[in-house]
Amino acid sequence: MRWLQAVEQLRRGREPGVLVTLTSVRGHAPREAGAKMVVGRRQTWDTIGGGNLEAVAVERARSMLDEGRAVPETFTSSLSDKAPFQHGMQCCGGGVTVLLEPLPVPPVVAIFGMGHVGHELARILARHDLDLHLVDTRADQLSAERIAPLADADARVHLHPVLVLPELVLGELPPGTHVLVMTHDHAEDAAILDAALRTEGMGPIGLIGSSVKWARLRHRLVTEGGLAEQDVARVTSPIGLPQLVGSEPATIAVSVAADLLVRFAASDAVALQGGASQGSSHGEGRRRPGSVQA
Repeated sequence: MRWLQAVEQLRRGREPGVLVTLTSVRGHAPREAGAKMVVGRRQTWDTIGGGNLEAVAVERARSMLDEGRAVPETFTSSLSDKAPFQHGMQCCGGGVTVLLEPLPVPPVVAIFGMGHVGHELARILARHDLDLHLVDTRADQLSAERIAPLADADARVHLHPVLVLPELVLGELPPGTHVLVMTHDHAEDAAILDAALRTEGMGPIGLIGSSVKWARLRHRLVTEGGLAEQDVARVTSPIGLPQLVGSEPATIAVSVAADLLVRFAASDAVALQGGASQGSSHGEGRRRPGSVQA
């Protein structure tokens, strides 16, 4: 089925598209109900019958892509010599209803550090349509047994067991990836943050830990790493929803996942802004979930 292969190709290439389906056919038409095609920005795959009908469908689909419309749309077309046409007469004698379904580019999340919080967070995010990259320098953290709960994931899960230099994985990630740093080693955290801030096109960056931890790492990145203040300001720490308080790994994971999903819903390109200053307004003695160490 070429259209299904095209859907996969667009996803792998991180390009949006539109799935076009004939949902109903009345009388004579070039294709039967259920026929599909896929429309990308520059290419189409399969066919719903050609002629004026297909040309109009492609035109409408590309208009949806250009305008970023995310809600499915339908239109009807009469295949009659008396019907208006834009791209040549099509006089089969019947009529069709066409459904246009956007195929958005799914978000990408990379979790560096698959400790207690990392595993809980992966279990939650795996239930959503996204690309999920899991990175750890400890081989046992990405073992088949540990990853077994993700076997039925809706997400596309990519494992990166790396013994050294986990920051090199950043070069394999697509532009716009949401990077979450929560390793077992503060030095490893620093190396990943430094590399992420220097990687062109990287998306929002979040760091688990206390405001004290982030202040120290921030100072190190600026004074020793030579990064500018506006660069390190791209890092959000603590991470998660400030309204959800707790230190249990599952609570932290829920908080971080909820914050991500809110941002995804608002816009695929929303950046995680703020920093340690966000952690100072939640009351004495109360910690944001992302303020504890994984």
